Amino acid sequence: MTERTVVVRNRAGLHTRPAAMIVKLAAQFKSDIFLESDDHVRINAKSIIGVMTLAAAQGTTLKVIASGPDEEEAVHAISEIIESGFGEPI
Repeated sequence: MTERTVVVRNRAGLHTRPAAMIVKLAAQFKSDIFLESDDHVRINAKSIIGVMTLAAAQGTTLKVIASGPDEEEAVHAISEIIESGFGEPI
């Protein structure tokens, strides 16, 4: 299992477009990928409903957790897209 802590940087947080970007990216990996919020709610990163329910605002700390054959690549890719701000204003 590989995990990394990241901070949501974009002003609007995890609204629909960023959530869809995470789900689309996560679907490219064979590993099981989860996002865990500060209050220990863990959701499947391949589920749009799950990602949307996090309601992660700017400044929210999330843990990216993956387990499987490409877990390191998955954690790196998901972490990078979150920390980049999804191409939105930071």
